[in-house]
Amino acid sequence: MRLSSALSAGLVAAVLTAAPSVYAAEPSAPVAPTAHTMLTTAPAQWPSTLHMPKGVRPEGIVIKGSTAYVTSFVDGTIYHFDLRTGERRVLVPATGVGSIGILLDDRGRLFVADGYGGSVRVIDSGSGKLLAVYQLAPKGSYTAVNDFTVLDGAIYVTDSFAPNLYKIPLGNHGELPQQSQVRTIPLEGMPYGGVGDLGWNANGITPTPDGKALLVVDTNSNTLFRVDPATGHATPVDLGGVDLAWGDGMRLEGRTLYVVRNTPNKLTVLRLNKSGTAGWLTAEVSDPRFDTPTTLARHGDTLYLTNAHFYSTDPANTEYAITAIPDPARHS
Repeated sequence: MRLSSALSAGLVAAVLTAAPSVYAAEPSAPVAPTAHTMLTTAPAQWPSTLHMPKGVRPEGIVIKGSTAYVTSFVDGTIYHFDLRTGERRVLVPATGVGSIGILLDDRGRLFVADGYGGSVRVIDSGSGKLLAVYQLAPKGSYTAVNDFTVLDGAIYVTDSFAPNLYKIPLGNHGELPQQSQVRTIPLEGMPYGGVGDLGWNANGITPTPDGKALLVVDTNSNTLFRVDPATGHATPVDLGGVDLAWGDGMRLEGRTLYVVRNTPNKLTVLRLNKSGTAGWLTAEVSDPRFDTPTTLARHGDTLYLTNAHFYSTDPANTEYAITAIPDPARHS
């Protein structure tokens, strides 16, 4: 996310088990993209806009059933939403450190990336109880711990300021590890540069469709990379010139990759080959309610995108919201 993504609501759903890539079976030519400019529907009689408190700047979102969990980049509050009514309550009060990405596993645990704090909190999604804290980057270092995905029983986390991935290995039955088991994987081949807002690099992350590697979008270079999780070596994905400027949160479903692009106010939908080495555009959509969306989550045929209003001149008094749109991959 700028600033997560999140992949899917559950750990089981997030771990992909597709067969190995067979290039001979891949389509020889891309499918023509469908063009959409405005999408404003949501489940019948459900709110299509979920309102946040003023000034909280929503960032990450995950959904399970009709419940959404949303992070605040301003103060680390975690909100619980009923999608059917739009009713909102605080699950975890403000920590004073802004939170970015969020992941929900099949045990009902929320993993929350605490951005500039360089840590990940693990929280019970029912009670809001803190279960564990992992310090991924040294305290006080130049870090922006950002987004999550799951691959081969481990959680991988991006850092948008430091050229690293972090690996949090889970036990055979999903047990949380000790701090000493957390690993830092230096990224190689992905350019890191810029200062402040220009320095947002590795951002959204998912597995490849075949589950053998990772996909990471680099906001600074507008490039999607395929990353070897063992070595951290990153190689650009061949997208045939598709514009991924300001790529942020991502979501993979089968071989369909959704990329939220914050400043252009667009959702770009790609079709990938099984190994994640190449892909092409299938749809690109916007909505008049988008204002620098950061990531997305799904309920049925509806996608929910957080709007961060990065360019607001008065963030404390800005009305923030989550926008529901029909999935362009299913409504074309």
